[in-house]
Amino acid sequence: MIIYLAVIFFHHFCGLTPVPTKGRLSEYFHLKRCALESEDMSGKTITRADLTEAVYQEVGLSRNESAELVESVLEQMVCALEKGENVKISSFGSFGVRDKGARVGRNPKTGEEVTIAPRRVLVFRPSHVLKKKINNILSQGVKSVL
Repeated sequence: MIIYLAVIFFHHFCGLTPVPTKGRLSEYFHLKRCALESEDMSGKTITRADLTEAVYQEVGLSRNESAELVESVLEQMVCALEKGENVKISSFGSFGVRDKGARVGRNPKTGEEVTIAPRRVLVFRPSHVLKKKINNILSQGVKSVL
């Protein structure tokens, strides 16, 4: 249930919404106009509050329940990533953790060699659907400028 609701609010911000069928939410999604097309969102950063509001509007939970749900979904994602698992969200992308080994780097000011410790980094790979959607919005913006 938590992951399904995560899909709902990620799809909300990508311009995809669940289609109700026979009194329940279908797993199939259809395209709708993205919020970016209807509002000037240039420079806007999506926050937890925005995600909470999207859940509140789309699912109909109270604002407090929506906030708890958003926190729960994000916590589930963090826990999975901490264990080294991938988090895949259909039509959005996948999050994963990659191990980077130790390497030698240079201090740009002094040129001195410094050992950079091994670390884990978070990676995000957007889905083809998200890439296509972003490129369509970009190409539409270029056409309107010309």
